[in-house]
Amino acid sequence: MERTSPFPQEESRIKLVSTQWLQDHLDDPEMTIIDVQPNVHDYFIEHIPGAVYLNEGVLRVAARGMPTTFGPIMALQDIFRRIGIRRDRPAAVYTAKGAFKGWGDGLEQTMMAYALAKFGHDNVFVLDGGLDKWRSERRRVEQEFPKIEPSDFTVEVRGEYPIGYDEFKKTKDKEEVVLLDARPPAFYEGQGPWRKPGHIPGAISLPWRSLMADENPALLKSDDEINSILERHNITRDHTVYCSCGTGREATNEFLLFKFYLQFPNVRIYEGSFTEWTMYPENPTVTGSEPRAREAAAAAR
Repeated sequence: MERTSPFPQEESRIKLVSTQWLQDHLDDPEMTIIDVQPNVHDYFIEHIPGAVYLNEGVLRVAARGMPTTFGPIMALQDIFRRIGIRRDRPAAVYTAKGAFKGWGDGLEQTMMAYALAKFGHDNVFVLDGGLDKWRSERRRVEQEFPKIEPSDFTVEVRGEYPIGYDEFKKTKDKEEVVLLDARPPAFYEGQGPWRKPGHIPGAISLPWRSLMADENPALLKSDDEINSILERHNITRDHTVYCSCGTGREATNEFLLFKFYLQFPNVRIYEGSFTEWTMYPENPTVTGSEPRAREAAAAAR
């Protein structure tokens, strides 16, 4: 049984929509459909009718050496203007594995949706299941490029979404805070590509992929499955939820889930995540599958 679309029904800047809902709104002249497949050749091969292409890679650039920060505000504003984004008009975002090289992991659409909302958009729709679900249902795709008029979109940064390093470090161990690590278990428990192994002390492993359908990383699991996962991790609405990962990208999946779909009252995203945390040699990390078992030993190092 599909969720009522859009989901949630309550007011929310980002909502999840079904393929049928988007099909019903293809002819809406107010709707901007954004294809964020990982390779532009994926878009050349096939895209949803009327979709304009925007690669998520344009969103981030190194700043003072930190490689995964969002680009300059005015640069992002010009990018959003060029594809016709308007704050008062809906924007639907989707991705796919990609027919050309198969690079898509499903996170392209959550990353772009988060960026749109963070920088001022008020009405973003994420296609549940993405283009892969759309295509599996034999819905129409095309190769035509849409005629897009540039907009006058003005960036308005919503600084209440992210949490900066200093505030994060001071507050992450508070009793009401639950810190989530969205990376794969192997990175959480041991050595990933970072200079230090393991995870931030106190972080709970909640791999973003565990929240998505086995066959489609852009398709959210059912409400019952999601609730079961949250109960298993003892994550409740009275917690302040900090979403983190390796670079801030995987965390967008869980930020959208908790902040916008489930509408938890207190949710922040640590955009710097493990990359920023391990920039500072004095910051401890913890290996192993338990979030707190070795925390004291790590803090003492």
